[in-house]
Amino acid sequence: MVSVTPKARNIEITAEGLQEDLARLEIQKQALERELAAVTAHFDSVQRALSALQALMPESVAPAPAARPATVVAEAPATVAPAPVPSADEAQGGANDRDGDRAEDASGAGDADGSKSYGKLTEQILAYFADAGNTDVRARDVASALGRDTDSGSINAVRSTLDRLVGQSRVRRVGRGLYRAAKR
Repeated sequence: MVSVTPKARNIEITAEGLQEDLARLEIQKQALERELAAVTAHFDSVQRALSALQALMPESVAPAPAARPATVVAEAPATVAPAPVPSADEAQGGANDRDGDRAEDASGAGDADGSKSYGKLTEQILAYFADAGNTDVRARDVASALGRDTDSGSINAVRSTLDRLVGQSRVRRVGRGLYRAAKR
């Protein structure tokens, strides 16, 4: 029987601990990268909305340039393409729409009956509630069903959209954090 010295055993224990830490840190790094991408995308959308609003402001007020921290620029994913800057009409119509899923169709005229068309997330949520029927669901469950439960930013976008739909009486809030399809 081979005897292991206390020093060798301590080295083995330390190596095992470091391997566990490395695996945990890798998972944490991936989560932080996803969160950074979400924050960067939100930052860009807020910056575009602010630019559009500043374009509507009188000429006498000089808009202050929004300074982007150098760390955000250096760490931003290179695969994210800049989104087009909304026109003045889109910025004015969507100023209160923080999750950016409301948009007019390509013709810019809306639907044939004069109502605006809504974004993909809104339509997905309404379709989910049409299938869910008379069931109480949480925002996290809706996000999960739509495949948008990967990070807190995606879940919060679903929550914001649900709150807007409640305000439009298209979805009902039946309790703290519980939603149900609106009765027709």
